[in-house]
Amino acid sequence: CTDCGIEDKLYEQGRCARCSLARRARHLLSGGTGQIPAGLNGVFEAIAAARTPRPALNWLRKGAAAGLLADIAAGRLPATHQALDAHPSRQAADYLRHILLAHHVLPARDEGLARAQRWLEDLLTSIEPPEHRKLVQAYASWQVMRRLRRRAEASPRHRTGTAHARACITAAAGFLNWLHAQGRTLAHCGQADADQWLSTAPSACYIRDFLLWAAGHHHCPPLQVPPPPRTAGTATDPGQRWEQLARLLHDDSLDITDRVAGSLLLLFGQQQSRIAAMTTDQVVRRDDGVFVNLGKCEIPTPQPLGRLLIQLTEEGKSHVGVGSPAQTPWLFPGGLPGRPITAKHLADRLRRLGIPTQPGRRSALIDLAAQLPAAVLADLLNLHPTTAARWIHQAGGDWSRYAAEIVRARNHQSCE
Repeated sequence: CTDCGIEDKLYEQGRCARCSLARRARHLLSGGTGQIPAGLNGVFEAIAAARTPRPALNWLRKGAAAGLLADIAAGRLPATHQALDAHPSRQAADYLRHILLAHHVLPARDEGLARAQRWLEDLLTSIEPPEHRKLVQAYASWQVMRRLRRRAEASPRHRTGTAHARACITAAAGFLNWLHAQGRTLAHCGQADADQWLSTAPSACYIRDFLLWAAGHHHCPPLQVPPPPRTAGTATDPGQRWEQLARLLHDDSLDITDRVAGSLLLLFGQQQSRIAAMTTDQVVRRDDGVFVNLGKCEIPTPQPLGRLLIQLTEEGKSHVGVGSPAQTPWLFPGGLPGRPITAKHLADRLRRLGIPTQPGRRSALIDLAAQLPAAVLADLLNLHPTTAARWIHQAGGDWSRYAAEIVRARNHQSCE
């Protein structure tokens, strides 16, 4: 290579792929002048340091996000969330957004909340007549989205879950459209109308939140709608769970990401979304062992899980997306720059190993709930006290039994 002197297969004009990548990235970000805007120096360094140069070269040459990056560097496109939200190439704009967020060019924001807002705007344009659109907009803005914003402010998660909120808003729009087709209005609908609507589809029960809001604001009379059913689901057989766990802990042919994520699921009953968003700071190494922080307290981990956790924090894979920073706080980095693996992708990986995530989590929580009181379970695993108490009840245990066992143990010790 005429630039770095390495002996390798040359890519173009006597340069290796790595030097060609740096040259092209500089040309794109400087507009051919050689001077990169100060705020984009980190982006340039990340692109030039891509783990595999050739895919990054293809991205610079053909990627739509690379074209948007050139527009931002040249000042033709503002480096703002609003400009990227309005861009017609949403997929490219979203990928570039992750690059700019990872290098602090854009301020951080809750992407789940932002996507929900854009989805709501698109939905509202499709609702007719106008009075229904105004009603759904008022309900979504002052009830659902307001609730989501409060949750986002109170939660340390990088993204707020919006599936339930979207289901409620969709049900509200569907119910109003159904009433209109029946020649009825919301102000004059009765319990019979609500009951008939509930028979149309299993998801119709999501109308409950809208009708409670509408009755509270005098848009309709009070109507009785049951809450969405809570399905307990099945749990993995305890013997099968321990077999799966033993395989994850001792089979060195498995990817370390799958081994650690699956072990956290089967040992501590963690949700895929929480496992996916774990950071390296949650793994604590001390003289007396390796601990993991899932709630208010550090939990000691058995070997070889402790060794795998340390290996993952010290040697874990880097991000694979072009423009990703060299260092990441995530225990399980994802393909998008600066973002962790998605919960869906993590669940798919475990299912390919024969580990169904929801049944495995239920089995772990039932096992733990049979051994611990609700307060301890809630603190260790970051569960709501009501949720912890429900798992205790499902496992067949409760506070009184725990207290009785403590008294019985103390009496036994005093007798000895």
